[in-house]
Amino acid sequence: MLDFPTWKKLWLWGLALIAVLAALPSLANLANRAWPEPLPSPTVNLGLDLAGGSHLLLEADPAEVATQRLQNLEETVRTTMRRAEPRIRIGDVSAQGGRLSFLLDDMSDVDRARELLLPILNGSGLTRDWNLEVVDQNRFVLTPTSEGIDAAVEQAMESAVEVVRKRIDELGTREPTIIRQGDNRIVVQVPGLQDPEELKALLGETAQLEFKLVDENANAADVAAGVAPPGSQIFPYVEDSPFAGQSVAVRRLGGIRGDNLVGAQQTFDQDNQPVVTIQFDQQGAARFGTLTSENVNKPFAIILDGEVLSAPNINEPILGGSAQISGNFTVESANRLAISLRSGALPVDLAIIEERTVGPDLGADSIRKGMIAMLIGSVAVIVLMIATYGRFGIYATVALVINVLMLLGIMAALNTTLTLPGIAGFVLTIGAAVDANVLINERIREERKRGRRIVAAVENGYKEASRAIYDANVTNFIAGVLLFLFGSGPIRGFAVVLVIGLFTSVFTAVTLTRMWVAGWMRKARPTELNL
Repeated sequence: MLDFPTWKKLWLWGLALIAVLAALPSLANLANRAWPEPLPSPTVNLGLDLAGGSHLLLEADPAEVATQRLQNLEETVRTTMRRAEPRIRIGDVSAQGGRLSFLLDDMSDVDRARELLLPILNGSGLTRDWNLEVVDQNRFVLTPTSEGIDAAVEQAMESAVEVVRKRIDELGTREPTIIRQGDNRIVVQVPGLQDPEELKALLGETAQLEFKLVDENANAADVAAGVAPPGSQIFPYVEDSPFAGQSVAVRRLGGIRGDNLVGAQQTFDQDNQPVVTIQFDQQGAARFGTLTSENVNKPFAIILDGEVLSAPNINEPILGGSAQISGNFTVESANRLAISLRSGALPVDLAIIEERTVGPDLGADSIRKGMIAMLIGSVAVIVLMIATYGRFGIYATVALVINVLMLLGIMAALNTTLTLPGIAGFVLTIGAAVDANVLINERIREERKRGRRIVAAVENGYKEASRAIYDANVTNFIAGVLLFLFGSGPIRGFAVVLVIGLFTSVFTAVTLTRMWVAGWMRKARPTELNL
């Protein structure tokens, strides 16, 4: 009990001191005091309810996912039939009514075509994505299953959450809250961002980048009237393009999408105009090189989110997997596009259906009231502990102060976020920490009443009470972990404070007070305990 070697004391004091020092920048920030720049400055991030910020609710259209799946299926079917040995010729391809149908030129290819389509129908193998029906002996009809559509929407929303998270992280914001709501909605909360316009512009870009060959045989009058030639589709130029108000017909199939991008940066061209330089991975570079090699001196359109940025001629093969995207950019718009492309394309358009801006005044008031509540509670607990347990109450009080500072320091070091429920977690931690000392002191009283000597009473008191303390904290730890895993936003903020507070409470209320009591007893050799 009294055996606390010097190395152990130094270790415990050092651990407490490091955590307390980590709390100082946050305390200076709360007190509106400047922190010296040369020094490390880990600080606790404030959540939306404390720091203010922007709240957006995004919604995806499941019908768009179904449309994209149908387009991808058509291209896959055409490619599969074209690469068959020998080639299977198809015609009268239609994607109307939410299903894909096509005719086989040769009825003898029915069985072979069905075998080639089986891997496409089964998708991942867990669910059947498409139903296949052969009508009139040689017409294939592929209809999406409800299970396949549900799985596609789920996958699209999961991907959209990750893309949104990457884009917001690129802005340099800290600790955003990005969670699913229902089947097709995403909640985005960014603390400290009072002007949501940049965020809205960034999330409003789907960043679906495509390179498609221009249909040079298209009739200009038909294109202007919005009539696309067979096998082609029409896209308008962006508003700030020199060709704004005009449209261009491009080949619907055979282009390249930006799925294989591995990099995008805002740079400048030879005329010192802002452009976006992109890099493809190995597969994308090979496909881009093939496309440009086979179509030298032909125009190809660079399409972003359904609008043509430019349609330059391919003067020579573009090899190496690097290219430039121009389109009358400003530095800001080019940088925003580069961020969107680096983060990946959104698999589905996200519409902003709700927008709120939370001012910092409400958060400042919440912090002030929370600090007042914490101060009043702490003073009441301190007075009660000292009045009830004397010297042992003083030890508990000092441990309580160190506990709060350590909790704040560890949260700052881990770059966690403090929310309004987190302040409630602080107050709860104070009660839990003192509760541990109450158990210890009451146990020591019981041991003394049983006639044990002072040293034995203190040793058994800490030993027996620690069991109950550890058991209680283990159950609280499990509850905190479950709250963090299954909760969202403010609930997770409460769970973080609760879990970290469990460790700091046990360390200060049990380990540190035991070291102090042991040092006092070794030095003073008391003949009685005033408990």
